[in-house]
Amino acid sequence: MIPPQPERRPKPQHNPQNWAASMPPLQRFLAACHSDFRTDDDGAVASYIPELGKADLAHFGISLATLDGHVYEIGDSRVPFTIQSMSKPFVFALALDTLGAARVESAIGVEPSGDPFNSIRLNAENHPFNPMVNAGAIACTGLMREAKSEDAFETIRAALGRFAGRNLDVDEAVFASERATGDRNRAIAYLLRNSEVITVDVGAVLEVYFRQCAVLVTARDCAIMAATLANRGVNPVTGEQVVSAYAVSRTLSVMTSSGMYDYAGEWIYRIGIPAKSGVGGGILASLPARLGLGSYSPRLDQHGNSVRGIRVCQAL
Repeated sequence: MIPPQPERRPKPQHNPQNWAASMPPLQRFLAACHSDFRTDDDGAVASYIPELGKADLAHFGISLATLDGHVYEIGDSRVPFTIQSMSKPFVFALALDTLGAARVESAIGVEPSGDPFNSIRLNAENHPFNPMVNAGAIACTGLMREAKSEDAFETIRAALGRFAGRNLDVDEAVFASERATGDRNRAIAYLLRNSEVITVDVGAVLEVYFRQCAVLVTARDCAIMAATLANRGVNPVTGEQVVSAYAVSRTLSVMTSSGMYDYAGEWIYRIGIPAKSGVGGGILASLPARLGLGSYSPRLDQHGNSVRGIRVCQAL
């Protein structure tokens, strides 16, 4: 007796349009952005830090995190890169909660500077213009060093990890490269010391700052970090209250006005989402009460912002 044969059904034909239509809307948005912008070859890597000059120009990843804890991603969204200046808003928020608003706001201004991010210039009160430029970020790290002494970097690294929802490592090669080529930041730090904005050892502060900038993240991490800001300081994936709502509101304000370097005015006019970029190729954007966006592409424009990342934010 011949055993019954399984029913043979026709193999479904792959239809890209049907496949795309079955995606959640946010995943469709990411797929469209990745398809549309991955061929944009404008810009160049940040070669003034030698290790950053080794980045793969083809890398392009995007992620979105919503306040209900869903994370969407596409492309090279889990390729690690160094956080660089994207650490600035989170360390500012941490400093507000650690030292209190009065201490931080007495040392660091909140006005856009109109200058490049690494300008060696202070405001009329001999303070940094805002915490999103290097002078303000180094001052912020100085405040953390003042408060936490030898534990300053681990306090910062742990806080960045709580924003991302996982432990974050350091790229030691990038750290060494930044330290070896960081004379401009040394000049800024000594100017801050001369103005009594930094009150502790300059070398110790810069050691923390260079290592802080070399913390490794992914586009997915950046999306969750941005979503934590959008969620009044509560990480939507872990549920942890990372920083206070006060610190978040002040941080989002300076991200909006000053987060994109000397492109800030154009950014507010054309896009208007609180955001921060880094010369490692990352951009994170926080749409309050909605979602967080993280992107990674190492090609930078003349302002130091990721070319493809800017286009994703424009689309959003």
